[in-house]
Amino acid sequence: VQLVESGGGLVQAGGSLKLSCAASGSIFSINTMGWYRQAPGKQRELVATISNGGSTIYTNSVKGRFTISRDNAKNTMYLQMNSLKPEDTAVYYCNVFPTRPGYWGQGTQVTVSS
Repeated sequence: VQLVESGGGLVQAGGSLKLSCAASGSIFSINTMGWYRQAPGKQRELVATISNGGSTIYTNSVKGRFTISRDNAKNTMYLQMNSLKPEDTAVYYCNVFPTRPGYWGQGTQVTVSS
């Protein structure tokens, strides 16, 4: 199983980015998937989850700004991030939910400047 994140970058506060998570293998269509992030000096935290049926859950700090989605036919998950804030700066990862240690990828860096 391989999960590959992409789409990160440097953006000004108030800007937008869309992250993608491409999954290999058969895990994607049968699992709830999640986006996670780890800011410098902090523990990795859950950002959002989406079930294989499309039900979503968001952490409070991103509600109304981030949208998680998935395309099961393409084995790809997305995170649309709007109204970005400097505190959203982190490395963003995807994994199943609950996480499995062997599924972590390299992540994609998101940096929001003030």
